[in-house]
Amino acid sequence: MQHSKLPADDSPNPDALFDGVDLRRLAERIPTPFHAYSANAIRTRIAGLQQALHGFDALLCYAVKANSNLAILQLMAEAGVGADIVSSGELWRALHAGIPAQRIVFSGVGKTAAEIAEALAAGILRFNVESADELELLQRMAAELHVVAHAAVRINPDVDAQTHAKISTGKAENKFGVSIDEARRWFADSARQANVRLDGLHVHIGSQILSVEPFRLAFARVAAFWRELEAAGHAIASIDVGGGLGVRYRDGQVPIPPGDYAAAIREALAGFRGRLLLEPGRYLVAEAGVLLTRVVRVKHGERRRFLVLDAAMNDLLRPSLYDAWHDIVPLLDDARPPHRYDVVGPVCETGDTFAVERELPELHAGELVLIRTTGAYGAAMASTYNSRPLAAEVLLDRGRHAIVRRRQSLEDMVAGEQPARHWETA
Repeated sequence: MQHSKLPADDSPNPDALFDGVDLRRLAERIPTPFHAYSANAIRTRIAGLQQALHGFDALLCYAVKANSNLAILQLMAEAGVGADIVSSGELWRALHAGIPAQRIVFSGVGKTAAEIAEALAAGILRFNVESADELELLQRMAAELHVVAHAAVRINPDVDAQTHAKISTGKAENKFGVSIDEARRWFADSARQANVRLDGLHVHIGSQILSVEPFRLAFARVAAFWRELEAAGHAIASIDVGGGLGVRYRDGQVPIPPGDYAAAIREALAGFRGRLLLEPGRYLVAEAGVLLTRVVRVKHGERRRFLVLDAAMNDLLRPSLYDAWHDIVPLLDDARPPHRYDVVGPVCETGDTFAVERELPELHAGELVLIRTTGAYGAAMASTYNSRPLAAEVLLDRGRHAIVRRRQSLEDMVAGEQPARHWETA
């Protein structure tokens, strides 16, 4: 891993200064596009949430899918944060980053027998179970390994998270979790599962939530079910309230203060003496990341002016996938007249568009632009579409920088590919 410190600059453009590093000078060393993350911003978000939860027996389990870079996971491990995983690959990453298995929970609707076996062998904290079929598979795999698996049933509370349809997970029509009626039957029959200790509840209603009301409603439904189960003699050792806290992508979006979020939990779960689990992902890392890119050219069409960047949808998919807004900030030192641009990348798709009719200062080829709030679901969702190598990732920390993933070479990109020399029949 490369560590270095850039020379001091007394008067950088404030938009270019990120965790004490001048991004313009960094771009002289590292070819664009690249992702940059502020370690200090991530630590601050972790500490703020942990402080708000003071008094709970609470464990933050970072949603690895948001940004699975090993250096980011190491920051989580150093802060005492666990991991919420959805694949054996994420389990491998979390363990290799130093997150103990006892701080790992396994979510997701499609856990395979092999993945369950790996997680059981590692000794993870808990499985969030999402179907009767999965519960039976977990029992079978745990029996084969002669272990007892701790499990939580993922409740689908049929709550509208008031977010984008593709990141809503708590409505009845979504694929996640089971109804309270079905969960009630699981607990009634739990004695049949000798190798699964069903002693937890889990709820996660969606992502990028900016109002505390959907959380209050979901927590209230889970709390009512917890009290019903306790009255029926089913001890509940943990309640996992999921993640979903939103971040600021544009003006007017105000994230829920951690204190307000914690207050909603305290109100709903008053009297609960077990362990509280939380699964923040985007909230911890999104605003800690930027994508630095350079203008390739300005193209004047018949009706539009196109700002063509060297970053593309393969580097940041969210605008194409969700029509998501990201602030776009030119790193300029002088005032210039505004123009309206369609901000696009070089990928051969009309969908390779970061913004439409976005007002920006006049820009020219070679000038730097940063795209904000890309620390979550940026590099993690990247691809090599159009045979474009994966961009570098750089961690910044109080004036220093370290490359935490080098830019993929073409040789790296085709590793594992080969001509069809050895033909076989099934």
